[in-house]
Amino acid sequence: MFKLQKEPKLNSPYLVAAWPGMGNVALKAATYLREKLGAEEFGEIEAGGFFHPVGASIKDNIIEIPKFPKSKFYYWIDKKVVHDLVIFLGEAQPSLEKEYEFACEILDLVGKFGVERVYTFAAMPSVMEHTNEPKVWGVVTHSSLAKDFRDYGVSLMNQGQISGMNGLLLAVAKEKGFQGICLLGELPYYTIQIENPKSSKAVLEVLCKMVGLELDTSELDSQAKQLEEEIGKFVDYFKIHGVHEQKKPISDEEIQKIKESLGAHTKIPDSAKEKIQKLFQEAKKDISKARELKAELDRWDIYKQYEDKFLDLFKKGHH
Repeated sequence: MFKLQKEPKLNSPYLVAAWPGMGNVALKAATYLREKLGAEEFGEIEAGGFFHPVGASIKDNIIEIPKFPKSKFYYWIDKKVVHDLVIFLGEAQPSLEKEYEFACEILDLVGKFGVERVYTFAAMPSVMEHTNEPKVWGVVTHSSLAKDFRDYGVSLMNQGQISGMNGLLLAVAKEKGFQGICLLGELPYYTIQIENPKSSKAVLEVLCKMVGLELDTSELDSQAKQLEEEIGKFVDYFKIHGVHEQKKPISDEEIQKIKESLGAHTKIPDSAKEKIQKLFQEAKKDISKARELKAELDRWDIYKQYEDKFLDLFKKGHH
């Protein structure tokens, strides 16, 4: 169920929705957009049965009551643009078995406010250097939406999969008669667990062009520069010591070494950690869940870290 604080009157609004994902590309872009526009909160989806706590938080030696992720709606009105905006920010992705229902809940609400088009963001892992400018790829629910992609510098993604809510929402949107566009920011494979402001900026700038917005993205530039310098220290080390050729993409072996060195800067979203923990618990009771678990580990490129624990599911005969 959703809870509304107000019911704004919107002019032909577009929805921009985002959740945590690789490089935190999507959520960072949408959060930055909300903050810079000063979009106002007007509602939220009650956690209800969409999220299932999988552990306990401890503070000052005391276990706290379960805290559920927030899933909030914001709106922005400006007479200078044709389309007002509804921005949805999800702190975490819902439980796997509830994702479809959750998407329907969002679309049912925004449909009442006249939304006909949905935008989401996602990450596109690629064999590239962290110093390269990220390309932006796009996918659409209807071919007519892609006709101006070239003008925006967007490459069309012909096939593949967008995992999680940043992808599923568009599939459900198409099913319900909405238009939809997903903008995917390119990022290096070896940085998928690290927040990537440069990729967030890339997709956000394309969105702004598409909807006719002017937005100051200089703060993302500053963040990207700082992070690039940190990553560069590790990459340069491997190059100096002869384990990497300047003109070749960083190899899988080098990627692993860099990721190990970047431990202090590496962070998988809490929602992803909780989902993995939950899937391990479920796989112990039902081994068929192992396939879904493996896909989630691969998605974050952390299977090697969990390999022994994963294989133990089969050795111990939890099925």
